[in-house]
Amino acid sequence: MADSSAHDAGEAQPTSFSFDDESNAEIAVIVAKYPAGKQASGVIPLLYVVQKQMKRQTGSAWVPRVAMDEIGRVLDMPPIRVYEVATFYLMFNTKPVGTFHLQVCTTTPCWLRGSDDVVAACKSETGITGFGETSADGVFTMTEVECLGACVNAPILQVDDDFYEDMDAESTKTLLAALRRGERPKPGSVIGRQTSAPVGGPATLTNIGSNTQGGD
Repeated sequence: MADSSAHDAGEAQPTSFSFDDESNAEIAVIVAKYPAGKQASGVIPLLYVVQKQMKRQTGSAWVPRVAMDEIGRVLDMPPIRVYEVATFYLMFNTKPVGTFHLQVCTTTPCWLRGSDDVVAACKSETGITGFGETSADGVFTMTEVECLGACVNAPILQVDDDFYEDMDAESTKTLLAALRRGERPKPGSVIGRQTSAPVGGPATLTNIGSNTQGGD
């Protein structure tokens, strides 16, 4: 177990880490998928295992350095290779985050559709003043992220692993208030959009039974 709390000041790192029973069961399944000598291919799944275990144990989903060392030991790979992977991908947090991780996409499509309003609402509702900060109560961390791949339903606010789409200032405030109450709204479009169809529903093949080609 990690011996540091989720919200230590600064970027304090725990001095030890060991996988718990739940994580070890997951690791056994993951490693078995790879041929002998190729276990290092499981580094990304094991980083997820660590992040989930830290969430269970501390309330903060992140990957401490000592846990990366443990992954290296389990997968028989140099720790530096684990560090390289963990620091390359945005989905791995290398320092403690709040109970809810607000990941705001500000890339061009989201920005054009109002991501600045989403950012402003996150700040006003949490007291956070900038990206990379955690609220004073430890509930929220806000991070700026690159394209989340759901541009058609922009702006996007990712909370932990859930995508909330078609966001604006008011829907952001409503979402954060629900999270504070311990509720977890259903992910997806907050305006009821059907997947990625136009607002109001699909606009094609709406009258399939009619003869649209004329003729005799």
